[in-house]
Amino acid sequence: MLPKKADRERVLPVLDHAPSLDLQAVLAASGETGVPAADVYGTASFYTLVGSEPKTRVCQGLSCQLAGADALIAELKGRGEAVEAVSCIGQCDRAPARLDAELNVVAERPRGAVLPDDDGLAMNLAGEDGASYAALAQARERGPEAVIQALKDSGLQGRGGAGFPAGAKWGMVREQAETTRYVVCNADEAEPGTFKDREIMLRRPHLLLEGIAIAAHTVGASEAFIYIRGEFAAEQRSVKQALEAAAPHLGEVSIEVISGHGAYICGEETAMLESMEGKRGMPRLKPPYPTVSGFRGKPTLINNVETLACVPAILLRGGSWFKGLGKTEPGTKLYCLSGHVQNPGVYELPLGVTLDELVEAAGGYVGTPVAFSPGGASSGFLPIAQRSLPLDFASVGKQGSFLGSAGVVVLNDTVDLAQAARWQAVFFEDESCGQCAPCRIGTRLLRRALDGYLADGQATHLEHVDDVAWEMDEGSICGLGYTAHLPLQSLRKHFPQSFAARKEA
Repeated sequence: MLPKKADRERVLPVLDHAPSLDLQAVLAASGETGVPAADVYGTASFYTLVGSEPKTRVCQGLSCQLAGADALIAELKGRGEAVEAVSCIGQCDRAPARLDAELNVVAERPRGAVLPDDDGLAMNLAGEDGASYAALAQARERGPEAVIQALKDSGLQGRGGAGFPAGAKWGMVREQAETTRYVVCNADEAEPGTFKDREIMLRRPHLLLEGIAIAAHTVGASEAFIYIRGEFAAEQRSVKQALEAAAPHLGEVSIEVISGHGAYICGEETAMLESMEGKRGMPRLKPPYPTVSGFRGKPTLINNVETLACVPAILLRGGSWFKGLGKTEPGTKLYCLSGHVQNPGVYELPLGVTLDELVEAAGGYVGTPVAFSPGGASSGFLPIAQRSLPLDFASVGKQGSFLGSAGVVVLNDTVDLAQAARWQAVFFEDESCGQCAPCRIGTRLLRRALDGYLADGQATHLEHVDDVAWEMDEGSICGLGYTAHLPLQSLRKHFPQSFAARKEA
């Protein structure tokens, strides 16, 4: 039990300014917040960006590994630089990429492509980011029920990965008896292969802020928050600058930017709430769901960046218009594309395009493609034979995968697929929060099994991975544990020859 005057929510912001997580910094934060020192340290040590020494952080995500991340790490170390291999930093289109000591992106290539300015697109990343807030004015004029109905008519599904109907979620929060409610925008974009929300925050921040303001007005919230991953320094600056210009339009709604502190798991909505409340970012057991008991125990609407950025166009042009933009499911979708393609980038296309159609927009494949990840690391892999599969929530789900965040990564025949599985296994082991044993232990066992197999080519190293995957799927609290085995298991299913014995025993 904390002292009555303790302010846990201030612990992480206070430590943001500490040069290191030493005893002096912990005691100072404890004195300033009233939170016991042991609690301060226990929370802060969970996050990789709190009190860390200056260093270059090189991404070891799948796309960066395909582009030579290991060689880059060796080169930088050879120069005498302090280097750390880290999880995906959201720069897959610029691979291999790294962050300097101030968390600024360093890469040899510019940010990836987007489609040309087209007013017929819902988000139109290349369009002008105006600050008229006409959709917000219309929402106020039409009233909350009309806004929720427009969302239901549009068929908009949550673009963060789960695909839950947005109109239904907004309605759930609005109908709660508790009148203190919050809106939280999840901008903790850290899924390997995914960088679409980054582009919205950099190119169309007003579109995002208007969507948040409409959401707050609709569900009856006066406070809204944008939780942006700590590695997104430029994105935080862009959103904060836009907030200054948006102030005259927001009325009584306040929008606050909260910086993450380096933990992939905080992309899980309840882990994000724990982080916002100044705790270790560990997922909560559900129910209750955030729509009933979320931030500070109050009803909370949580949507990701892309979902909220779709809202202004839906209000201005109508739900039926948005629904008609899709190919197999409603609306357009921001597809992230990286790996072995000519022009990596973020492409806004009808929801349900095929891989071939997506890659055509990006100038074609590089080499001979053999596999692709349809929705980030959590989705596993599909064989290139499924290149005509509609990339929508239902169709990809029927293949035992997920569209997720639509982080599409293409692999050609130069890649050792067992090594690709290991790269993903390293990510999940590093990013497991450790709360539940099946995930904490299982991710380590999967990575070790792949290490052994790649070291001596003996398939016996993989004989227990099915059991491990079952335990993780059945016993984990959140999606990380449910899906961490999918990269390996999906590749074993579709490419068994890549996991056969490579040497005689």
